[in-house]
Amino acid sequence: MAFKELVFSGVQPTGNLHLGNYLGAIKRFVELQDRYDCIYCVVDLHAITVWQDPAELPRAIREVTAAFIACGIDPRKHIVFNQSQVAEHAELAWIFNCVARLGWLNRMTQFKEKAGKDRENASVGLYAYPTLMASDILVYRATHVPVGEDQKQHLELSRDIAQKFNNDFAASIRAHGFGDTFFPLPEPLITGEATRVMSLRDGAKKMSKSDSSDQSRINLTDDADAIALKIRRAKTDPHPLPSEEKGLEGRPEADNLVGIYAALAGTSRASVLAQYGNAQFSTFKTALVDLAVSKLGPIGAEMKRLVADPLSIDAVLADGAGRAQKVAHETMKAVKDIVGFVRA
Repeated sequence: MAFKELVFSGVQPTGNLHLGNYLGAIKRFVELQDRYDCIYCVVDLHAITVWQDPAELPRAIREVTAAFIACGIDPRKHIVFNQSQVAEHAELAWIFNCVARLGWLNRMTQFKEKAGKDRENASVGLYAYPTLMASDILVYRATHVPVGEDQKQHLELSRDIAQKFNNDFAASIRAHGFGDTFFPLPEPLITGEATRVMSLRDGAKKMSKSDSSDQSRINLTDDADAIALKIRRAKTDPHPLPSEEKGLEGRPEADNLVGIYAALAGTSRASVLAQYGNAQFSTFKTALVDLAVSKLGPIGAEMKRLVADPLSIDAVLADGAGRAQKVAHETMKAVKDIVGFVRA
């Protein structure tokens, strides 16, 4: 069957949103609004797969919501909500736990990375994270998901789960009038520059909110002085910028800064190098500071204004949750019929 095009994605509320979150996710969310109906979720259920301070979690949820709005997502035209307010996410996740195979989850590299050496001490939620991610997407029967490179494997698993559900319940799906398939196989949206933003202190490490050094990242709430200082201190190498992309090979810090500039400017690495090729890093960093401050400064200021009014943010989340729940409820009614549950 043909599915209505719909985008779903989410961001974890674990504090300190940074440039990587903006370029790798939120900026793309904003751009997609003009082409698709969009549902953007603050995935607080995912956040608690590792322990979160209950006193801090509400602030983090509101901060992500503020970032969505400050960056340009329109919660009136699209849906913005937090995951825990729509129970169907967890309900469908259990059904998907029964559809997914243990071997599929055992292959998930992100669990191995996050759990580290002491995997026996990791939560079951961290292990089953991918089936909840599948339910996040498929409870709305979303067709497209903007993802970073590190989430591609999880999206592939979502497609596998959707396909197996469609196959396992094919006869029931047809009997209930849904044609040959019930769930779409969601497609990844990975486009543009800097889908993977690296640390300003180490070009081999992803920019991360958990890095012990605040100098490794540009936080969305950093002011102009902090942004400028971090860029000027960013690690580079002693050579001028190359004039062609091939010259960035083996130079991870240079490649990262060029990619950040390209993503902020909405252009390509090749165009950036055509303009700044053979320039010293001091010259290029000055231009990058000006660009970053002009793009990120207004976002940080608006985020601070919004966070100072938590009741207005909570109203946005409540409205979005109500609209999301209507869609999710219809999906779950159909899933229960297809699976064979008796419902009132």
